[in-house]
Amino acid sequence: MSLRDLTKDAHTNAERQEFVKILFSGSIDPNLYARFLKNQHPMYELLEVCAMAHGLLSDMPDIRRAPAINADFMELWGEGNPAPELCPVVQKYLDYIMSIKDDPKRLMAHMYVRHMGDLAGGQMIAKKVPGSGTFYKFQDPEALKTAIRAKIDDSMAEEAKVCFEFATQFFKEMMEHVNEQ
Repeated sequence: MSLRDLTKDAHTNAERQEFVKILFSGSIDPNLYARFLKNQHPMYELLEVCAMAHGLLSDMPDIRRAPAINADFMELWGEGNPAPELCPVVQKYLDYIMSIKDDPKRLMAHMYVRHMGDLAGGQMIAKKVPGSGTFYKFQDPEALKTAIRAKIDDSMAEEAKVCFEFATQFFKEMMEHVNEQ
């Protein structure tokens, strides 16, 4: 079985969350999308910095998403506005990444889940979100997919599932914000 097959249930659970439907709807409120981006940024930033420390991104110069996420956020939110609150799961994820920062295989499992999602489903989301959508724009998506696949193996399945669980919780917390409005 492939890593994709081993994580299929966790992946399906994450992508079936109500907030994901809003992302794909083509009618997400720009402020809500900006809040989504603001929450994504620290998670991607820390993961990518930790991965870079192990040389995991050296052959994937275009893989970093944190700068693009921040640019998209700033485009929508603008300077001077107070930043939206982060979902509680963001700090839990940051703490978790810090707990595995010295384990390149585990970090790569998270890179796989997040970045392969951006390279696949993100391409559909990019057409439906407000703003420029640079978060989902890659110079050479196929080369990145190949580079990521070269660094993963089936032994990463449990850690990839952990990342999907964090993503599922994040989508649930984003939905709680929607329901509060």
